[in-house]
Amino acid sequence: MRVNPSRPKPAPTLKEQLPELREGQSVELLKELHILTREGKLNQDTRRKLKQVYHLVQFIEPLLQQVLDDRGDVTLADHGAGKSYLGFILYDLFFRPRGVGTVWGIEVRSELVDKSRALAQRLGFDRMRFLATTVQQALDHPDLPAAIDVVTALHACDTATDDAIAFGLARRARFMVLVPCCQAEVAAVLRRHKALSLSRTPLAEIWRHPLHTREFGSQITNVLRCLQLEAHGYDVTVTELVGWEHSMKNELILARRMSPPRPKAQEKAAARLREMLQELHLPELATRFVV
Repeated sequence: MRVNPSRPKPAPTLKEQLPELREGQSVELLKELHILTREGKLNQDTRRKLKQVYHLVQFIEPLLQQVLDDRGDVTLADHGAGKSYLGFILYDLFFRPRGVGTVWGIEVRSELVDKSRALAQRLGFDRMRFLATTVQQALDHPDLPAAIDVVTALHACDTATDDAIAFGLARRARFMVLVPCCQAEVAAVLRRHKALSLSRTPLAEIWRHPLHTREFGSQITNVLRCLQLEAHGYDVTVTELVGWEHSMKNELILARRMSPPRPKAQEKAAARLREMLQELHLPELATRFVV
């Protein structure tokens, strides 16, 4: 009996390569962001980054919809935007089909801002705006609107996350969505005062070794950020962005401004923040985590 040679398997479809792909999503955008190759195949080098962005989008979309339902418009500012992966995908998935709302990308590197502006123009994403400035300078930048509904910061390095929080507080953002990265400032202060801490409390053993100093410093940084947000009237949730196999920079801080305010809860958070700074010999950072 004659056996037919096995036929080669057909090439996987784009939907099979990228299950998260939505109906009507811009394939041209995915190519421009190098998520897809020019032939329309998934670029494996960017798959991990894309997974993180898609997970973050799932957290952000309900917040945007809530603001839109309440006031008929919504403005988002993305800090440390880089190549604006997050901003472009949010615009494509949420803002473009609804025909309302504005996305601001804030990035210090002017060459990346120029590229993002050119890409937005090519794709017809006419409600995307880009600003070449630091997050700190953006606090009172005249080109930015006075009110921002949602502030995001994806892997804004070291104190850039704190600057994004300061911006959100100044603009009374309704929501902040933060994925911190490379927190070094607190660890440096812990390192300087390590001998004093070891002489005063056995708990200093937690950060005696250099690796533990770095890890504990990172952990404490985010704890202080959460207390600061709570002291300013936000309800805070901390969770994982994606599985640890995809990224070690994986902590997601979601902050929602409470209405009406809760003065007693704010005072308690502010007191806890001051106590922690004192207990860990970090009073010099009081201006960083201001309440």
